[in-house]
Amino acid sequence: MQQSIKAAIVGYGNLGKGVRKAIAQSADIELVAIFTRREPGQVEAGEAGVKFEHISAVEQYKGKVDVMILCGGSATDLPEQTPAIASLFNTVDSFDTHAKIPEFFATVDAAAKQGGTLSVISTGWDPGLFSMNRLLAESILPEGKEYTFWGKGVSQGHSDAIRRVQGVKAGVQYTVPVQEVIDAIRSGETPELTTREKHLRECYVVAEEGADREAIRAEIVNMPNYFADYDTTVTFITEEELAAQHSGIPHGGFVIRSGVTGEGTKQIVEFGLKLESNPEFTASVLVAYARAAVRLSNEGQSGAKTVFDIPLGHLSPKSAEELRRNLL
Repeated sequence: MQQSIKAAIVGYGNLGKGVRKAIAQSADIELVAIFTRREPGQVEAGEAGVKFEHISAVEQYKGKVDVMILCGGSATDLPEQTPAIASLFNTVDSFDTHAKIPEFFATVDAAAKQGGTLSVISTGWDPGLFSMNRLLAESILPEGKEYTFWGKGVSQGHSDAIRRVQGVKAGVQYTVPVQEVIDAIRSGETPELTTREKHLRECYVVAEEGADREAIRAEIVNMPNYFADYDTTVTFITEEELAAQHSGIPHGGFVIRSGVTGEGTKQIVEFGLKLESNPEFTASVLVAYARAAVRLSNEGQSGAKTVFDIPLGHLSPKSAEELRRNLL
């Protein structure tokens, strides 16, 4: 029997909690510790059966952990944490700022090669599984057009932006794909689409007592980088309605490629997700790639890797022979 993989979690928000649950469902992976910026004792008080450490103690676990699963945010946490920790340990993260992935890869690659470790960056579902399916469909249908739709789902970043508006007590934002556009693409059409034509933004807002609701609405729908380029609706609700109807973190989406083969024969490739919990699903992807990171490291590889570089068989706890027999 293979020796179990010793994993640790860095960061214990929604994603870190999801990783803990995913490890519990993985018989070949053992959770050694969870590293947090908070006082470990405060976190441990409500969490039985796991060891919490302050993030400053990471280096003390060199040789005791096979892979660190990094669950911080892409804006400020991962750009610092991934290179630093990758110089000491195999790592996996979900860095999702698409435009900055090339420079992030280069930085992490240098750190991991210097440390002789392997670091899988930008896993999850987009980037991650959606990236993989974009590549697969483009390789099979070189003549064609690719479309990515997100939702219906909660966007954490856009929800945070709503809550920063003066007079807003609480709020949540849903990204919603335009169904008529998806139907047209599925029928074989290949339209040129603007940002506004692909998605709607639905905002549910709890206003402070006495706040100017029209001013709140105007500030939200005209907010650059978040809402100005989209058809955005703002619906005011009570705190009770927010808690009862909008407390989950669902998400999902589609990658669709519409292409032609031969003499104009229409072909469509589609991959979709419908998720009740975005962080729990993303966490499950991270854990599968943590397994792959350890395997690649054991094979003598080092440096940064993405989903494009990793054989699918390395994600599974099953042997290659089992996979050929049962899934091929």
